[in-house]
Amino acid sequence: MSASPVNNLQQIIDQGPNIVERLYNNPVGARVYPVVPPEFSNWRDEQHSWRETVCLFDLSYHMTDLFLRGPDAFGLLERLAINSFAKFSPGQAKQLICVTPDGYLIGDGILFYLEDGTFQIVGRPSLHNWVQYHAATSGAAVQWERDEWSVADPHRPRKTYRFQIQGPNAMPLLERLLGGPPPELPFFHFTRVTIAGRQVGMLHHGMAGAPGAEFFGPFEDGQAVKAAILEAGRDLGLRQVGSRAYATNGLESGWIPNPLPAIYTGEELRPYREWLPATAYEAAGSLGGSFLSEDISAYYLTPWDLGYGRLVKFDHDFVGRAALERMKQGPHRKKVTLVWDPDDVARVIGSLYMRPKGERYKYLDLPLGQYATWMYDAVLNDRGEVVGFAMWTGYTSNEGAELSLATVREEYAQPGTRLTLVWGEPNGGSRKPSVERHVQTEIRVTVGPAPYSEAARRYRETVTRH
Repeated sequence: MSASPVNNLQQIIDQGPNIVERLYNNPVGARVYPVVPPEFSNWRDEQHSWRETVCLFDLSYHMTDLFLRGPDAFGLLERLAINSFAKFSPGQAKQLICVTPDGYLIGDGILFYLEDGTFQIVGRPSLHNWVQYHAATSGAAVQWERDEWSVADPHRPRKTYRFQIQGPNAMPLLERLLGGPPPELPFFHFTRVTIAGRQVGMLHHGMAGAPGAEFFGPFEDGQAVKAAILEAGRDLGLRQVGSRAYATNGLESGWIPNPLPAIYTGEELRPYREWLPATAYEAAGSLGGSFLSEDISAYYLTPWDLGYGRLVKFDHDFVGRAALERMKQGPHRKKVTLVWDPDDVARVIGSLYMRPKGERYKYLDLPLGQYATWMYDAVLNDRGEVVGFAMWTGYTSNEGAELSLATVREEYAQPGTRLTLVWGEPNGGSRKPSVERHVQTEIRVTVGPAPYSEAARRYRETVTRH
């Protein structure tokens, strides 16, 4: 008698024995960044370009886009968002953050309010899946269109190209590209400009800690626009950034891109899990790292844990509002940067050469140390208690340091605090193909601010004031 087909996430969970075990051993490694070459020159100089000259990020391939249209689209998004829509209007973008009815994070992404009333969500698919589910099941007058990232078919044209110009020479490049001073835009507002005879969306953005811009438009215009950018930046130190270095810029700007969506438990979310196919991001991704719990809810995070508490606004009704009102007084974890001890970094890398096979520490890839979709490395206090998670680890040549973006209990979040990060998985490692046999080791870490980059902190203060 053949087994019943598994068609959705709920059926996967019902199969047992434990969803943590399945995700921890899913045969999927770290998230990839397709199409864009790993390096155009070398990832060290490419990292330096966003700090010292100017860089070009090509973001056209690694994110999913969801387009929403219709008279109820605004209201639907407002009912799902923890942040306010009170002044949101066409020509603006915002970080869209959604939580479960219990107040735990589902995902976040960038929401564009286009001039014709269309909403475009850009980012990892956990947010898109949640919004699309509500659009499909709520009865709202909403139409949607989805444009998946390019992993499934790298040769399929996308609907939108997306380029970012970042770095201290960004403004001179923009003036040259546009034939005069760029439009004065508030942060995360956009307008239309002309580049290479094409109409181009231009967003005021500053991801790498310096003023910059994001350009977007129909995919078929992308090559002409990119060629014009490269020509304008030829003698300004412009470097194209490959996929290896691109994934590390968040280490300096302090954005944790990969929390586990908190949707695996709770009867209220059962219909959603039954709607999600067995091939969905939430079913196909992998958990990794030294933290391992049989309880999947131990991985759930609140908005405050990730530094989003300032964006929670109770000026509207939304999914999870009552739970967040109960949570707002805390206690909360706090987002920090953990700076690895250089001697411990050298010891981990040196074990490749000085220890027998099977006794080496977990391979530390450079510049990004991620080896699973959702990374949770245990962070310990001096009593060996787990006080938080390191979730995004890598090396930045700009700081000359191995860094982990983490969330830790508030009493351990003061810069200068010494903690311990456990590197490597228990029991020799999981069955993920990205994990070789290894032994765990403890890394001495020092708490630093997030963003860690002083330039990024100054820039964030500037845009916050304005």
